[in-house]
Amino acid sequence: MRNDLTISRRAILAAAGALPLAFSLPGPLRAETLPLVTVTKDPSCGCCDGWVAHIEAAGFPVRVIESDDVFSLKQRLGVPADLASCHTAEVDGYVIEGHVPAVALRRLLAERPQAIGLAVPGMPAGSPGMDFPGVEPELYDVLLFDASGRRAFLRFNGAQEI
Repeated sequence: MRNDLTISRRAILAAAGALPLAFSLPGPLRAETLPLVTVTKDPSCGCCDGWVAHIEAAGFPVRVIESDDVFSLKQRLGVPADLASCHTAEVDGYVIEGHVPAVALRRLLAERPQAIGLAVPGMPAGSPGMDFPGVEPELYDVLLFDASGRRAFLRFNGAQEI
C-alpha cells in the first residue's frame, strides 16, 4: 500500500527540473524582497520616467512623487549643489541622486557604507534614462557622498560597468 506522504522519484525530478526556471524569472516574480524606492521628480521630466523604468526592471518597487520643487528636497536631504541632477530618490535610508544604475544601488544596499547616498551628477549620455538610440554613451562615475566629501563608488560607460 502506498503512503500519500511519500515523495516519488518522479516528483523529485520534476522539482529539480523546475529550479532553473525559478531562478530565471524576472525580479518581481522571485522571492527576493527589495526596498521601496521613492522618486521625487518634476512632472514634465521624461528622462526621469526612463530611470524609474530601469529601476523597476531591476526588481525594485517604486513610488513616484511629482513635485514642482525638487530643489527643496535636495537641500533637506543634503545633496550638494554640484551633484544635483533632475530627480532625487530615497531608499532604505539613502539618497539616490540622478541616473544611478540599479547595479550601483544593489551594491550600496549590500555593503551599507556610512554615507548620505549615491549621485550621478548631470545627465550623462547612456546612463539609465539617458540611453537614447544613436547617442554615444559617456564615461561617468557613480559617487558615494556624505557631509564631508565624496569618492568614486563605481564607473560606467553608458550602462556598462567598467
